[in-house]
Amino acid sequence: MKQDNFEHYIENAIAWAEEHLGSDGYPFLCLAFVEDAYEISNGIEMFGGSTAKESADEYGTQEMPEIPPRGAFVFYDCFGTLEGTTKNWGHVGLSLGDGRVIHAWGVVRCDHYREVEELGGAEGWSAPRYIGWTPVARVLQDYHVKG
Repeated sequence: MKQDNFEHYIENAIAWAEEHLGSDGYPFLCLAFVEDAYEISNGIEMFGGSTAKESADEYGTQEMPEIPPRGAFVFYDCFGTLEGTTKNWGHVGLSLGDGRVIHAWGVVRCDHYREVEELGGAEGWSAPRYIGWTPVARVLQDYHVKG
C-alpha cells in the first residue's frame, strides 16, 4: 500500500490535529494524541504499542535521510518516570511533510522535527532524541473501520 492510498486519512488527521493546537488535554499522552488524530477524524481504530517507544519498535521505525512525509509518525526516545515506572516511554509527533510535526508536549504544539530534540523535558525526564519515522502505510496496515 502506498501513502497515496491514504491521502484522505492523512488530510483528515492533520486538520484534526491543527484544530487542537494549544490544547493541554494530552499530558504525557503524545501517542494518544497522534492516534486520536487518525482515529477520531476518520472513524477508524488503529493498533500499535501502548507507548510511543513500543509503537516505534513495533513499526520498525528507522532514521532516514529525507524529511518525514506528510502524515508519518515521527518518533523519539524519551526517558522518564510515569506512575512510578522509569523507562523509555518515547515521544511521537505527526509530520506535516515540510519538516514540522504536530505533537503533544505539555500542550499541543508544532515544531521542526529536529528541534523537538531541543525541548526541555518535564522534571526528571530526558529531552527527546530523534529515532526516525514510520510511513502512514505501515501505521495503518491493520486498521479497522469503527462501527
